[in-house]
Order: sequence, then C-alpha cells, then structure tokens
Amino acid sequence: MIVAIANQKGGVGKTTTAINLAAALSLRGEQTLLIDLDPQGNSTLSFVRREGITASVYDAFANPECTLADVVVPADQQANLSIAPARISLAKLESRLMGELDAHFRLKDLLAPLAKQYPYVVIDCPPTLGLLTVNALVAATHLLVPIQSSYFALEGTDDLLETIEKVRARANPKLEMLGVLITMHDRRTSLARDIQKRINKVFGAKVFRTIISKNVRLEESPAYRESIFSFAPKSKGASDYYSLCEEVMDRV
Repeated sequence: MIVAIANQKGGVGKTTTAINLAAALSLRGEQTLLIDLDPQGNSTLSFVRREGITASVYDAFANPECTLADVVVPADQQANLSIAPARISLAKLESRLMGELDAHFRLKDLLAPLAKQYPYVVIDCPPTLGLLTVNALVAATHLLVPIQSSYFALEGTDDLLETIEKVRARANPKLEMLGVLITMHDRRTSLARDIQKRINKVFGAKVFRTIISKNVRLEESPAYRESIFSFAPKSKGASDYYSLCEEVMDRV
C-alpha cells in the first residue's frame, strides 16, 4: 500500500495524519516508510533531528546517481519506521524538473526498488496541486483526503477531485480513493455537526467512520518530536489515530 495524504488546503491535518498513521502502522510491526514531500519538512522533524539529515528527497529527485534508499533514515525512537526526509530545497524542484518528460513519474520510479522492503508507504503532500503532489498521486495506490471540520471544509475539493481524475485517466488508472477523513472536529458545536453532514452528503461511504477530534495533545506532540502514541498514548488523539489505522487496514 502506498497512500498519499493530500489536500491543497493548508492546515487541515495532512502532516498530523501522515505522522500518526505511519506511526500506527509501525506499531503494528509493519515496516513503514514515511515520505515527506512538503518543503516545510514538518513530518521529517517529527522523527529525525535536523543534524541527522545529510541528504533529502530533493537529492533523489534531482540527482540521477542518488536513489531513494540513499536518503532514507530510521526514525528516532520509533521501531519499524523509516523517513525519506524533506528540506526547503524541495521548493525548487518544480522549476528544476520543468520540461522533463518523466517529471511526473520520478517518485514512482524511485519507489519501485523499495517495494519489498516497505509494504506500507505514507506520503505527506504539500498544500498545493503542483508537481510534488502529482508525483505522489502517480506513485500511490491509494489516496486519503483530510478535511477540516470548518465552515470552508469543502472549498477547493473540486480542484483536487479533478486532478485525481486526470491522474487516473492516464498516469495511474489504479489509484483508489481510500477515504475522506474529518479532522479537528469539535463534537460539542452544532456547526461541526452540520459540516459533518455536508461532508457525508458529498462523499458518502468514502468518509471514514473514524473522526479526528480537536485535541491539544495532537498539536503538542510534533514539538517534542514524537507521534501521539509515544507522547500521549492514553489521549483521545491516540485512540482516534489507532482507530483510523485499523480502518485503513480493513479498507485495503
């Protein structure tokens, strides 16, 4: 399974979901690779110290002599989890690869030699629909879309769905919509409940039963370079993301 976590809106919980889904898979004993395609590198810094990064995903994309295996590093204090780290240099990749015939297929080609080593791959996409996100969609077997429980929740989803259909039409016809995940949900408010109904109406059975509630522990854990499972294992955030992991495994 290669799951891309994508939504061009920022602040919807993509990185939080990538970090904790990858951690949950590794806790089940699965060899898991987390690929950070966001130039901000927040997924990377949740598991790896900055000084421990000698090469990044950018090098694998841009240097024909560098493989993805060359840049992968083990996560600190998290067995069975490896990280393909990001640096701010990723922001230059689009201009670097402009005009290259295989630009959209780079990640797929880089991942192919690692298929047996990592049966589970999670890709944290940037908040855009540019070359990096398209690379993730071309390489992925499944797509997970986090949608924040807010008034503008569905804004921009038409563009994302259009991009998915374009990728399916030619580059990756096997790409499946794994599901839509409602994040940052406050069950106490009528607005949140109304938004949940709207999302269910639009996406139907594709919406995960698991809903990620607003949780201060989830916001704090990356600052301590930990997943929610080691930072606050008894928190609502930990139980939500473990429940999501089980649902993902069932759907796959």
